[in-house]
Amino acid sequence: MTDTWTATTVAISPCGDAALRVTVDGADTDRVWAAVHRLAGWLNHGVIGPSVTAVPTYDAVLVEFDPYHTTGELIASHIRAWDTTAGEHEESAGAVLDVPVLFGGEAGPDLEWVAEVVGRPVPKVIDLVCAKEHLIRCLGGPAASAMMDGPDFDVPIPRLATPRLRVPPGAVSVAGRQAVIGPVAAPSGWRQIGRTPLDILRTDSHAGTGTDPDTDGHPDPDTDGHPDLDTVVPYRPGDRVRFLPIDEAGYADLLGVAMVPRHDG
Repeated sequence: MTDTWTATTVAISPCGDAALRVTVDGADTDRVWAAVHRLAGWLNHGVIGPSVTAVPTYDAVLVEFDPYHTTGELIASHIRAWDTTAGEHEESAGAVLDVPVLFGGEAGPDLEWVAEVVGRPVPKVIDLVCAKEHLIRCLGGPAASAMMDGPDFDVPIPRLATPRLRVPPGAVSVAGRQAVIGPVAAPSGWRQIGRTPLDILRTDSHAGTGTDPDTDGHPDPDTDGHPDLDTVVPYRPGDRVRFLPIDEAGYADLLGVAMVPRHDG
């Protein structure tokens, strides 16, 4: 299947008995990413049925289904008929999350190493990290980590030769051309440059209901085609992160405060 903008193709392959992998390919990676997430939203909106769920990444969607209620062949036929450009000009800007970060020291043990690789002094590296809004591309493991575009460094950042067995919750790390915030403690081979004091993983006391955009920063998932991610983390793909440098006193003051998104305007 092709469309007109960059000869984008959609390939569908089985993943076991109850899932499909849908890969979108095209010359414009940003439009490929946007198409992937539109497709996932379309599927999660229930157009094929409530037993179908979709998990988007950078250029592919994992479509899971209940084989007792539908078939991979039926789902594939719907996807092949889907217009990859549908809704392309109707996408919202998403939310912005202001994320305070304590850089360096125990909070960012790899910051000086990253500065050496980049060839810039540490303060300049921090400036580059905080200079732009980082687009969240997808949610990764563990616990819906925010995988986002990285800082505008001149070179990609190599991963650790030996991953750490434990990186603390709130770690802000970089690797390649990407950055990530980890909600929970976990092993990681990424270069940790800082840590946010905010509580990322949602609890009942922090989570919005998902029905009021004024309380949780996102529209009702029943109307926007997304699963209710607001009960897990306060962000979703398409949101943007703005890092704000803080000192140790600021870190202590904000420790345990819930991370919440805002909307510009």
